[in-house]
Amino acid sequence: MESINHILQEAAHLPEDQRLTLVHKILLVGEPRFSKSVEEAWDTEIRDRIARYDRGEIKSRPASEVFANIDRQLKL
Repeated sequence: MESINHILQEAAHLPEDQRLTLVHKILLVGEPRFSKSVEEAWDTEIRDRIARYDRGEIKSRPASEVFANIDRQLKL
C-alpha cells in the first residue's frame, strides 16, 4: 500500500494530460487481452454499424434511453 500512496503522490504533480494518460494506461492493464481475430471482428462490426448509420438504415438513441432500458431489463 505504501508504494501505491507514493505513486499517487507522484501522479498528483503531473500535468493534467499526463495524469489522464497514466489513468488510461492503468485501466488498460486491467482489460482482457483479445486475439487479433477478435479485434478484427470488432473493427469490422464497428465499421459496418457506422456505414449503416450513414446510409440511414439505423437510428441512434440517447444514452439515457439505452441505460434506462438496460436497467428495466435487469430488474426483471
